[in-house]
Amino acid sequence: MLRFLTDEDFDGRVTSALLARVPGLDLVRVQDVGLMQTPDPDILAWAAAENRIVLTRDRNTMTGCASARVKAGEPMPGLFVVDQQAPLGRILNHLEVLAVVSEMDEWREQVIFVPL
Repeated sequence: MLRFLTDEDFDGRVTSALLARVPGLDLVRVQDVGLMQTPDPDILAWAAAENRIVLTRDRNTMTGCASARVKAGEPMPGLFVVDQQAPLGRILNHLEVLAVVSEMDEWREQVIFVPL
């Protein structure tokens, strides 16, 4: 099962609903680990050290920082950019499937846009 870190501005409704759908999901929020108002490169570095895929809605700076980590040869477990304008059920369905049926190594060094 995947391990996640949600970015500061990630929709809490998605987080709560995903945790309700996937018992035992290993998901922490930046708010829970003292990373509020932390620059994106530092969030990605923390996620890499903890082997967590970052869930974000930030298509602008977070994707660029993730790509820069990969180009620099730094670890990047994965970045899932969630389109929070998509229907909530569709987002949850995709995240649930990704979380349950895939392995962490499948997403290493990748930026994925959800829903797929």
